[in-house]
Amino acid sequence: MPRDSLPLVLEDVNSFARTLRGQLPDPPSHQSMLNAVAKAAGFRNFQHLKAAQGWGETVPKPPPEMDRVKRAAARFDAEGRFTGWPVKRSLRLLCLWPIWARLDAGAVKDERAISADIHALCTFRDAAGIRREMVGEGMLTRTLDGSEYRRVNRAPDPTARALIRLVLP
Repeated sequence: MPRDSLPLVLEDVNSFARTLRGQLPDPPSHQSMLNAVAKAAGFRNFQHLKAAQGWGETVPKPPPEMDRVKRAAARFDAEGRFTGWPVKRSLRLLCLWPIWARLDAGAVKDERAISADIHALCTFRDAAGIRREMVGEGMLTRTLDGSEYRRVNRAPDPTARALIRLVLP
């Protein structure tokens, strides 16, 4: 009797492997079960299956929220200096990105030096507030005693990138 091809489409290979594993008397580890399922499908291992299915491909980022960019850009002067805190917190956090972008990447600075850098980027004097917000948002790190500050290199979201491009001279 000839074998008929019976396609099997899995919505979630993890659930499938977990269910199959639960029906075995002496089940292997979950990762071993995932590898076994992948091998049964003709792949070297689970990682090979994921790569073949396009897992790990970058998901397209959403477009920038231009209305927020325009509202935040209104808080910067023609030279790109921050002129004042917006009332809305989400807008305040967005306004930190152009300041972050102008800080030296990889430089270790003491409190006085980082404050001087921040004051040069603002038309008002609130370096302590800006530093505090940036540390709280993970844009800067500082030692427990506050003697060293470093800019954290991370990728801004599309809205923050659009603001940085618009504001920086």
